[in-house]
Amino acid sequence: MRIVYMGTPEFAVYPLEQLLTSHTVTCVITRPDAVRGRGRTLCPSPVKACALEHDIPCIETNRITDDVLNHIKDFAPDCIVVAAYGCILPDELLRCAPFGTLNIHASLLPRWRGAAPIQRAILAGDTHTGVSIMEVAHKLDSGRVCRQASCAIGAQSLDELTRELSQLGARELLRALTDIEHNTVVWHVQDEAQVCYAHKVTKPEMLLSPDDDCHTAARKVQASSNAEPCRVEIAGKAVRICKAQVADVVCDEGELRATKRNVYLGCKTLDGEMGSLELLRVKPTGKQEMDASAWLRGLQITSCTWNAIV
Repeated sequence: MRIVYMGTPEFAVYPLEQLLTSHTVTCVITRPDAVRGRGRTLCPSPVKACALEHDIPCIETNRITDDVLNHIKDFAPDCIVVAAYGCILPDELLRCAPFGTLNIHASLLPRWRGAAPIQRAILAGDTHTGVSIMEVAHKLDSGRVCRQASCAIGAQSLDELTRELSQLGARELLRALTDIEHNTVVWHVQDEAQVCYAHKVTKPEMLLSPDDDCHTAARKVQASSNAEPCRVEIAGKAVRICKAQVADVVCDEGELRATKRNVYLGCKTLDGEMGSLELLRVKPTGKQEMDASAWLRGLQITSCTWNAIV
């Protein structure tokens, strides 16, 4: 098939690479270059970088204007594929290709429609998540689904889980395109009674607080990203928590307790359950990521209080 591909973040790169093995990607649509990284330099999106590497024509835009639509039509796609592109698509786009517009969505629809399905699945304590290949419809993530695949969340970080879902999405996309080509595709209407929405995650809700129970705190760390980091104040210093786990060591709420090798934050008890959050990796402001115990040894602290960042 001739494919116009629309995507922006790292999640969308692997499906693009896999499409190139058996289809013709005539054009890539992605968001414009943005300021990224510690150097605050202007960088291309991961999808743009991949397109340039493979000499694929690339259009950068924050919205689908009439001019962009005309360009898409000029590429005469058989199908349009969308993977985390990052903006609303006009209804006219959905009629540009004879085989329609497919979306790789990182959840088991109808659960977690919306902008942040992977983070919301982690924060909600879901044991499993997955990907859905769906047709793009006017209403957000409401189109019919033709393929799904699931995976366990476990203790995977957001980045690790995103990579696994990207690979699952690529596999299911190729299978869906084969089904469409052979006219064997089976579409399933979503059950509206099961819908829930994955609203964008905000920075304030990712801040740790002694009012969090240890499981909630651990999920915040697991769902943390560069854009929405999980941060806390320890001994008057702000620090990002990069990796942590629930421990059975009992600490008072708001207490930090440290040994030579371990660092524990006392959390709110939940239904009589005692425990703490063990910090494994941290990133102090202006420094590189490091072991939590090494950082605390540098501060020469074995116990203190910890607080939410105000």
